[in-house]
Amino acid sequence: METAQLVTLAGLGIGLVYGAVGLLSGFCLMSSMRGVLSEGDGRLVRSYALAVAVAILASQFLVVRGTVDLGKSIYLQPTFSVPVLFLGGLLFGYGMVLSNGCGSRALVLLGRGNLRSFVVVTVLAIAAQMTLKGLIAPARIAMVQATQTTMSANSLPLLASAFGMGETIARVFVVLVVAGALAIFSFAHDGFRRSAGQIAAGVAVGLLVAGGWYVTGSLGADDFNPVPVTSLTFIAPIADTLQYAMLSTGLTLNFGIATVGGVFAGSLVTAIATGRFHLEGYSSPRHMLRSASGAALMGIGGVMAFGCSIGQGLTGLSTLSLASFVAVAGILLGTTLGLRGSFRVQPLAAV
Repeated sequence: METAQLVTLAGLGIGLVYGAVGLLSGFCLMSSMRGVLSEGDGRLVRSYALAVAVAILASQFLVVRGTVDLGKSIYLQPTFSVPVLFLGGLLFGYGMVLSNGCGSRALVLLGRGNLRSFVVVTVLAIAAQMTLKGLIAPARIAMVQATQTTMSANSLPLLASAFGMGETIARVFVVLVVAGALAIFSFAHDGFRRSAGQIAAGVAVGLLVAGGWYVTGSLGADDFNPVPVTSLTFIAPIADTLQYAMLSTGLTLNFGIATVGGVFAGSLVTAIATGRFHLEGYSSPRHMLRSASGAALMGIGGVMAFGCSIGQGLTGLSTLSLASFVAVAGILLGTTLGLRGSFRVQPLAAV
């Protein structure tokens, strides 16, 4: 089997597992924050925090062993735009509230028969493609060029090593501090400690992120035909999937497209097997407009931020990239603003 085919097949497998876990556990950053801010339930947000901790530990273990070079990923580039990353995260977070879930969550719910998610995925893909290569792309590129900065230290380990630590020691120190703090936050909650399913979901998703790095960064490290070093992320891959569905004869399957297909298939199979599959639609035109608007904001913002609540919130943070922390700060603020605003209006039916 050729390297590209192996990586694509592995991406499909990772997507299948993520789809099943996402459906069974409800894994979602927006649901996590809504649980804390409006319902007083902190279990989901701690599952997300545990996933970040596991992703950091496992991914950085691959780096220390020399298995994967995360420096080849988009998250650890020396030049990036702080304003564009933050604004993109802000737009994505707010859009995620309007659509009642991120791109990965929409794929999971689509597999369960939620037809509202079909609109979210489609609009997100179109908006993302417009921002990547279409009508919005020139404005995005101009903003990036006008505000980008070159950093001598583009990650927390490199920042720590500037204070006199050796690079490996600095990396281990930062990993233990960040991952340890997240793990303590997770297990300090009594309800979360009793939620075996949420613990398992957090560990599984974190390992899937590291698995994606291993597949693309190690198995895909072909000297003659290398594949991009990446892991779980959904904005650009969803856009690529829509384009592949329309123009497959001129395109090639890759890790991201296979992952998107796997998430949908994994959720669909799990929903049918557990009796959770049922068709749902919009309750009103206003509901559809709100959901589609949120999807457009997610597509535009996700491209500007170089990722989504999974692509930056898990995969990006697993690299300990400073740019990822900026993007995630924007996502968290945008989500908080959106949720605070939604508490003052009559809630719509869940997506």
